[in-house]
Amino acid sequence: MIGNLALLAALSWFAPDTVTAACSRPHGLADSLMTCVVQPSDTGKRRPRAIEYSDWYARRLEIHRIGSYTMLPLFAAEYVLGNQLLHGADRHSATGSAHALVAGGIGVLFVVNTGTGLWNLWDSRQDPAGRTRRLLHSGLMLASDAGFLWTGAIAGQAKRSNDAARRHRNVALGSIGLSTIGTVIMWFWKD
Repeated sequence: MIGNLALLAALSWFAPDTVTAACSRPHGLADSLMTCVVQPSDTGKRRPRAIEYSDWYARRLEIHRIGSYTMLPLFAAEYVLGNQLLHGADRHSATGSAHALVAGGIGVLFVVNTGTGLWNLWDSRQDPAGRTRRLLHSGLMLASDAGFLWTGAIAGQAKRSNDAARRHRNVALGSIGLSTIGTVIMWFWKD
């Protein structure tokens, strides 16, 4: 025991932050049978830093996920309604009103998901796990946001001519495609 303690004392004197000791004495045995194990306290590897998320991170993530699940059905409904309008349905009918209503729903969905997504992206900025996936998803969704803004901006022209209506549809389909790819990335690419 004295040899182990002397070694521990010598190591802790010269390099106190580099060693740890664990001493134990089996129950019922004399003090002379105490054993000490001296080990390096650090392996030289950099320890991972703790990453702290805000209390609302999980709530925003849940809202964001629910929005992502409602996105594809809204896209399908908007495509069907827009296609009916493109092929001769009256713009002042229930189809035209439903198309505008669903487009508004998509707009609200994207405002909510962009807000919650960017806020959570900021909260997770120091977390290296899944960073590439998050940044790729965010880039695709922001490009899709811009496409949907463009789609809304040219919607008025779509009422005047078939060429403008086709351009409106093509921009919308491009935005739908980008956002669908961005969503599928988050659903299926797990780190």
